[in-house]
Amino acid sequence: MMRKCLFMMVSFLFFIGAVFALGAASKQGTPARADIATPAQGNRVTAYYFHGNFRCYTCHTMEQYSKEAIQANFKDALSSGKLEFKVINVEDRGNEHFTQDYQLYTKSLVLSLLKDGKEIKSKNLTKIWEYVRNKQRFFDYVSEEVNNFLKEAQ
Repeated sequence: MMRKCLFMMVSFLFFIGAVFALGAASKQGTPARADIATPAQGNRVTAYYFHGNFRCYTCHTMEQYSKEAIQANFKDALSSGKLEFKVINVEDRGNEHFTQDYQLYTKSLVLSLLKDGKEIKSKNLTKIWEYVRNKQRFFDYVSEEVNNFLKEAQ
């Protein structure tokens, strides 16, 4: 009986400590929602890589491949502002809305087409999970999808 009580007390203290630690961590360096979602006027494409606090090797690889594919194939669009790449932690305060906005359920690469500052189209590139073990196929898929969105931004 005494062991059960001690175990319950230690478990409760651990839980309380974890709650406070997570709360403090989520407050550090989190940009306000307006900083993230304020679009410039004009037509452009935003590529968002969404993740949570827990990130495995595959999740890091998908972010890296997404960034590399976009930087390697769309230098002009990036430098002109027609395309931007953003990495967003949906568990940070103020970013929770992205989960609802794009109906996210896991780590995702989402393209968003903005015309005159308003999003008119978005697409979750779900096949990144399928192609993550084949870098060239991953790059080809992301590049094709980004290119299609950039054509619509013209």
